[in-house]
Amino acid sequence: MVSLTSEAIDTLKSQLRGAVLTPSDPGYDAARTVWNATIDRRPAIIVRCAGSADVIAAVGFARDNGLVLSIRGGAHNIAGSAVCDDGVMLDLSAMKSVRVDPEAKRAYVEPGATLGDLDGEAQAFGLATPLGINSTTGVAGLTLGGGFGWISRKFGTAVDNLVAAEMVTADGKWRRVTAEQDADLFWAIRGGGGNFGVVTLFEYRLHPVGPQIYGGLVVYPLEEANKVLPKYRDFVAAMPDELTVWAVMRLAPPLPFLPEDVHGKPIIVLASCYVGPLENGAEAVEPLRHFGTPYGEHLGAMPFTAWQKGFDPLMTSGARNYWKSHNFAAMDDDVLASLAKYTSELPSPHCEIFIGAMGGETNRVPVDATAYANRDSLYTVNIHSRWTEPAEDETCIGWARKVFDALTPHAIGSVYVNFLTGDEGDRVKAAYGPNYARLTEVKSRYDPHNLFCTNQNIKPAA
Repeated sequence: MVSLTSEAIDTLKSQLRGAVLTPSDPGYDAARTVWNATIDRRPAIIVRCAGSADVIAAVGFARDNGLVLSIRGGAHNIAGSAVCDDGVMLDLSAMKSVRVDPEAKRAYVEPGATLGDLDGEAQAFGLATPLGINSTTGVAGLTLGGGFGWISRKFGTAVDNLVAAEMVTADGKWRRVTAEQDADLFWAIRGGGGNFGVVTLFEYRLHPVGPQIYGGLVVYPLEEANKVLPKYRDFVAAMPDELTVWAVMRLAPPLPFLPEDVHGKPIIVLASCYVGPLENGAEAVEPLRHFGTPYGEHLGAMPFTAWQKGFDPLMTSGARNYWKSHNFAAMDDDVLASLAKYTSELPSPHCEIFIGAMGGETNRVPVDATAYANRDSLYTVNIHSRWTEPAEDETCIGWARKVFDALTPHAIGSVYVNFLTGDEGDRVKAAYGPNYARLTEVKSRYDPHNLFCTNQNIKPAA
């Protein structure tokens, strides 16, 4: 148990614009709570930063006192890396500014902002950048791990659109990093997670998107998996970059366009987003309606911001979550059969299997261009176990691991680092593949004592 003197805490407080919370303070428990309810950690102090100067002070305090340091952005990470035990939790959630320059097509985003915050500002000008699929996700952690979403096939990953960043490194120095300035560090933060410092501002390239896109859901019975999934596989292999179609296999939620007697039945959901000319949207997704006999569909033009929030109700905070994930270069028939089999054995009505079809611009970038290395992955499969009661932990975690093991012989061995749980540190090298050695060298230069270690950790080179 770490013991900090009141004098040390008062000295830190005097250096800050933001607040410091200790375990006895009101708001401490709310501030340490993260999206995944299986995570229950108690920091010695929580520093609620108001700006870069607060970040510099908090990093220095943790370093000089030999304390563990964790960094909270959106607190959405499956491994709960935002919060630590007995250390300093650096809380950036109040730093939420988003500024858009519509003429330069740039967005300047603080690390406490969510996808919804950025989308709301950028879409006022008909602009967007590739991020995730839930509006409540924080931009910081998502971007630092690579970041992909509905428009990544057209415009690449989040890190492919990161133009510059401002950050504080372990030595307490503020830096602006670009492809020309601290180039190795800029390379490393584009996929290397929170291993290299605290980013206090992200500068993104924006692209014309929407404000209206075409897309929605087509829902099939799981019983038709042997028809639907092979047709899905063939379709996504030939679809244009403007179209993304992902599959979700789960029990049917009470969607208003589904008959009531379908609610709770196992289903395959084909979720589509088309960002080409709106008048071509219906034709682009039309084949999805004919892979079998759907339970129902909801397709049409809609605001991009609405689509970005479409899956939010399935990803609310407060539930218990455990993930296992694989990357694939192909979806052979054995993989599809396994996905259908294990969807029929869901241990909780909240569990699901997600198939993210990648391709397009995400695969055209050279593997060594950014730390994010999954350029040969055409499919990312995330086995998402989700439940409400601690008594269900063993069953739900066991299901996810069983599905993962069944798929392992067919996967390519790499993994998206943002989908790694807290017990998968042995897969970090696989997440970075040929880029791992360079990452350890950059780590040695900027964080030789591994201050930034509450993450999927890249250790300094020996």
